[in-house]
Amino acid sequence: MKVYLIRHALAVDPGAQLADGQRYLSEKGRRGIRQVGRYLQEQKVTFDFILTSPLVRAVQTAELLAERVDYLGLIEALPSLGPGIPPRIAAAELASRGVAVAVVGHEPGISHFAAYLTGKPSFPPFRPGQVVCIEDGQPRWFIHPDNLELARLLT
Repeated sequence: MKVYLIRHALAVDPGAQLADGQRYLSEKGRRGIRQVGRYLQEQKVTFDFILTSPLVRAVQTAELLAERVDYLGLIEALPSLGPGIPPRIAAAELASRGVAVAVVGHEPGISHFAAYLTGKPSFPPFRPGQVVCIEDGQPRWFIHPDNLELARLLT
């Protein structure tokens, strides 16, 4: 199984009238995640299913990625991908979703999820818009969102 872990793209700062859960993608974040999605499409990355945190910025990230890679399936918002939920709860949802599943979430949860899937005590923090591919429990590569460089990981 391949799991593509993705941290949501850059979001606007919370304001006096905007709660954290209502934060949406900034213009720079939208532009950046579209570029990441285009790069994934050029690399022939496809998804069987997309799961996302229910928070606005994560859902928007999932939708923009789906658009760029021509994914036409369901994008499902899972409460277990929201901030502060233990990764084992969302991990139980993966197996029934296909062979190549994209998961959009938040820091520090998304790096905790990566550590859980790889059986490691920790995993480096994700940058906004970063994608990490974990295949059969091993981290294989990541895309640096600022320069769209794909880096292969040695396992």
